[in-house]
Amino acid sequence: MAEIDTLKPAFLVPANFSIDQVVDPAVVKAQAATPFPPPFPLGTLLAFTGTFTGHGLNTIFRPDSAKTPTPMPVLPNTTDPPDNVLELNLTDETLSFQDNLVSIPNRGSNQQADKFLNGVPYTQSISDVTFGKSTGIHFEPGIWLVVPATDNPKEPITVARMASVPHGVTIIAQGVALPPTAGKPNIPKVDITPLLKGSPANPITFQNQTATNKTTRRIPQDLTTFIASGKITQAIINDPNTLLHTQIQNQTITQTIQIEISTHPGKPLSGGPLAAGTPAAPNFGGGVSNIAFLPAQANPQPGGANSNANTVQMDAIFWIETVVYEIDVPPMPEGTPPVTLNPVQKGKVPLVPSFVAAIPFVPGKGFKGGIVKVSTTQIQYSQKVMLDFAALSWPHVSVASLVPAAPIPIPESLLPLT
Repeated sequence: MAEIDTLKPAFLVPANFSIDQVVDPAVVKAQAATPFPPPFPLGTLLAFTGTFTGHGLNTIFRPDSAKTPTPMPVLPNTTDPPDNVLELNLTDETLSFQDNLVSIPNRGSNQQADKFLNGVPYTQSISDVTFGKSTGIHFEPGIWLVVPATDNPKEPITVARMASVPHGVTIIAQGVALPPTAGKPNIPKVDITPLLKGSPANPITFQNQTATNKTTRRIPQDLTTFIASGKITQAIINDPNTLLHTQIQNQTITQTIQIEISTHPGKPLSGGPLAAGTPAAPNFGGGVSNIAFLPAQANPQPGGANSNANTVQMDAIFWIETVVYEIDVPPMPEGTPPVTLNPVQKGKVPLVPSFVAAIPFVPGKGFKGGIVKVSTTQIQYSQKVMLDFAALSWPHVSVASLVPAAPIPIPESLLPLT
């Protein structure tokens, strides 16, 4: 289970708050026989319930200004230009979902009927724990939307993520939730190598991408202890999704739903996580908006020679996985208080949730003990943001595995009294 601080509410909303259309009461009375359409079902987004916590990795090439250079333990001895620093963050993350918004009216025009969206508000907070101290590096409030199929534009059911980032960036990334598939996800590679003017044919590898290099422009500069522990290795730098594979290697996953989203649908970034031609919808829409400081000019060119750190695109894949755990529940005689348990480990799994066993009080009866199987949801994601500065396009990749934060109740049906 992730080691996190005590959680507190990020926002306060009125009890039972939801969105609906405003209607004259006289209309409601007149249409009582033909009620308004029910809220559009959340579908895949039903999995976004409660609070999840976990671990991950954040990689970002940061601009390094000559006026405010990043201090390094050892004076860099590298032929790389002094315009960037590769920061590697081992992370703890909390992803918390609010109640769904129920029925969000979007008005159609001409022959397009009104459409009622549904959505799930969320907050995401990420802390760096690379050096043992927890330091906040990311906070993101947002909403996941499910959008019904439309005639104008001609699009199927889509999902969208609307997010605000403290550095001065807002995004709308739209895409599709693919049908469920049996078993584990097929997690592709994701590459962090910078590109010349965003061109996939012109990758430029920097010396700070070599794990054993101890004198390059990187945080942490010396990765010796991280390599030894397996927390940051050359394989992980080459493909951060390696951490996602490690999480699921020894897990029993019965079903996976894949959500693909992008701020530039139909034109995924080079080097993953999305494959060419995905997401399949929508044909347009979405985008990124930056405060003036980031592009530093009215019309930045690809590669951002004069930009500070212009955010140009975000692609992401979320995997919603159904994981089956075995829990060895001890004998519980009558009157036994609830017991919190960890699942049985069959091979190393870096992150697991906890479970709670509780039985009703029935005189003379209890649970004899034994192994039970319980299914729960796990969320994994791989996200790439492209930043333009110093005449290159620099990938900023974040990955994480998340499990329910609170202990998961074992169904009473699995704990029969005898």
